[in-house]
Amino acid sequence: MINQTNNTTSATSTLSSDKINNPYVNPKGVLGKDDFMKLMLIELQYQDPTQPMDTEKILQQTSQLASLEAADNTKKALENLSKSMASSQQYSVLSAIGKTASLGSNAIHHTKGETSKFEMYFPTDVKSGTVTISDNQGNVIKTINLAQNAKGVYSFDWDGKDNAGNVAGDGLYNITADYYDQNGDPQHSAVGSYPIESVRFDKGKALVKLGSRYIPLEQVVEIY
Repeated sequence: MINQTNNTTSATSTLSSDKINNPYVNPKGVLGKDDFMKLMLIELQYQDPTQPMDTEKILQQTSQLASLEAADNTKKALENLSKSMASSQQYSVLSAIGKTASLGSNAIHHTKGETSKFEMYFPTDVKSGTVTISDNQGNVIKTINLAQNAKGVYSFDWDGKDNAGNVAGDGLYNITADYYDQNGDPQHSAVGSYPIESVRFDKGKALVKLGSRYIPLEQVVEIY
């Protein structure tokens, strides 16, 4: 144990000494504008006095150095601008609270033998109507009668059986609703469209509350 400790201390001292004796250690092997300036100065320092460096060559290297510095400054400016725009775009979603967001699909994935839960938003009061569950071919699998309810988001449980009591298989099922409002006017709704109730920021990402869930903003395809 004593020898191991001494060896470790010696190795640490050697590393520290290397850093002191060689202050230009560049572990990543990346050269910046300051490094090129040092190289040019060293080149001038050790040039052959009998054959000094051509003035045109010095001007050319100086021009290249200036171009490198300008490119580096432009890169930093663009990075800062990109971060600023990303932050601005995220916070601009606050103005969308109260509007309706669409996820671009009215389908849910159902697993055979299980109960599937889904939510639907009704923008007007419901007097009567029907929720229709259909397969990808448009065949009606299940219909659910709607009772009179106020507008809002409602949760449904589908036991996975069709209208005849048969068990539906695995797959995607489209869910829509056709109903009448309190004025007797026909209305339509579908899974995947909900009002934005609030916005939450998690690790720099905007999440919007749709129904009972928070959804990443990038999954929203339309806000209206």
